[in-house]
Amino acid sequence: MDLDFTAGEEEFRRRARDWLAAHVPTAPLPSLETEEGFAAHREWERTLAADRWSVVSWPEEYGGQGVDIVKWLVFEEEYYAAGAPGRVSQNGINLLAPTLFDHGTAEQRARVLPSMATGEVIWAQAWSEPEAGSDLASLRSTARRTEGGWLISGQKTWSSRAAFADRAFGLFRSEPSGADRDRPHRGLTYLMFPLGAQGVTVRPVGRLDGKPAFAELFLDDVFVPDEDVIGEPGQGWRIAMSTTGNERGLTLRSPGRFLAAADRLARQWRQRADPADTALRDRVADAVIGARAYELFTWANASRFAAGETIGVESSLNKVFWSEYDIALHETALDLLGPDGELTDGASPDGSDWAEGYVFSLAGPIYAGTNEIQRDIIAERLLGLPKGRR
Repeated sequence: MDLDFTAGEEEFRRRARDWLAAHVPTAPLPSLETEEGFAAHREWERTLAADRWSVVSWPEEYGGQGVDIVKWLVFEEEYYAAGAPGRVSQNGINLLAPTLFDHGTAEQRARVLPSMATGEVIWAQAWSEPEAGSDLASLRSTARRTEGGWLISGQKTWSSRAAFADRAFGLFRSEPSGADRDRPHRGLTYLMFPLGAQGVTVRPVGRLDGKPAFAELFLDDVFVPDEDVIGEPGQGWRIAMSTTGNERGLTLRSPGRFLAAADRLARQWRQRADPADTALRDRVADAVIGARAYELFTWANASRFAAGETIGVESSLNKVFWSEYDIALHETALDLLGPDGELTDGASPDGSDWAEGYVFSLAGPIYAGTNEIQRDIIAERLLGLPKGRR
């Protein structure tokens, strides 16, 4: 793993830093989990896309700059260091797009990716069901053949971005009668569908803070044309596993996010902490070390990608680490800031919403596959340990 950047990579960093300095909003945007904030963040995606910064690693024909994974990571570092807005298009660009690059058709990529890059179409993730969360293979929503396509029915829940999004992607059981109880992942099909279609009911999930970040989807014979099937019918599980690899691996939590947060935390420690509080000092140091360790782990994986390798089961290690690190980081910040840590909407001493970030971090060990499930995967598939009792 070579940590020295080339002249071209340093030039790219300078271009990214200069562009962000000139374009990042001076005041924080409203929460993207509100209708007003969602619209503001969609407009930010348009701003990014106008100069090809929304999806820098994509080929130019789809709105990107065609850069490699090293430059993508450089851009992510600069993006978070600049305090740029959250990405409302995250589900599409980080989850669906890699799936289309690996398993979609040229027609699908040409039709779906440009509008995703500009924020014109925002995608929701429609995977989990009331009785199929981490055990995704037990899903019950169905897709049955009809002339020219499929009719999908069932219920999806905890669908990220679905309260305000335009389209969704998810798995459906296309061979329900032949499903093998011992191998339920057979007979699943990966589909894309519009949230405004006839037969779709979107019901936002209420939260204590009143922000509908998620929604339930009720589907009643919603027509999906054959052109919106990703891969072969019945092979959805294999395709979905490549999506979860992206979700648990690099794309969902790039190291730039944690490096920027750890830097803000260290600055707060220097400005306001009691030097005699060595216990808190050590926790701040652990946060800085953890961010750096995650960065180095990511660079190691980037080297593997560059060599044509894949992450595979190791993505579960990655997911457990960043989700638990995120909680510890925010808990340390709140303990350091005391009552000031409860201020929101940019009113905290460093302009960060540490309290809101902490609440969100608590979901990390749950979404993208619960950490309990990830530890089972690590034990059985990476360490070769015997299966435990289910």
